[in-house]
Amino acid sequence: MSAISNISEVEFGVELEPFEPDTSLAATSAFAEAVGWTDGRGGRFTDHEAARKEGFPGALVPGIMNMGFLTSMIHRWSPVAEVVHVDTVFRAPVIADEPCTISAVITDVDEDECLVELDLTVKNAKDETRVFGTAKVRLPAA
Repeated sequence: MSAISNISEVEFGVELEPFEPDTSLAATSAFAEAVGWTDGRGGRFTDHEAARKEGFPGALVPGIMNMGFLTSMIHRWSPVAEVVHVDTVFRAPVIADEPCTISAVITDVDEDECLVELDLTVKNAKDETRVFGTAKVRLPAA
């Protein structure tokens, strides 16, 4: 699938090419450190054992990192897209070192306003939905 450059190239119902983001403990730890979440959070993003002591199944992929993955999905599809809004529901934790797949489908196209709505999903290797949501993006006119 080639990158979308304007609204006239968008088709309702098309599924975007899925991708697997880096959910390694090294990546989640670096992210947590970059946003200042390594102090006082008990290691829930940086250490599997510490996270288990807090009642989690392992170190977590931070929620805002998941949102970054969803936004990355949009920009892989269309580097020129302006993300207007992303709304997510965190159904279950995404665990570091466990592969996941990001997918999306186009659910609405407003050619007059140059707006596209997408349904976004993060699923684990067991095909369980962990995060889902919607995004509204603006594309250039044809």
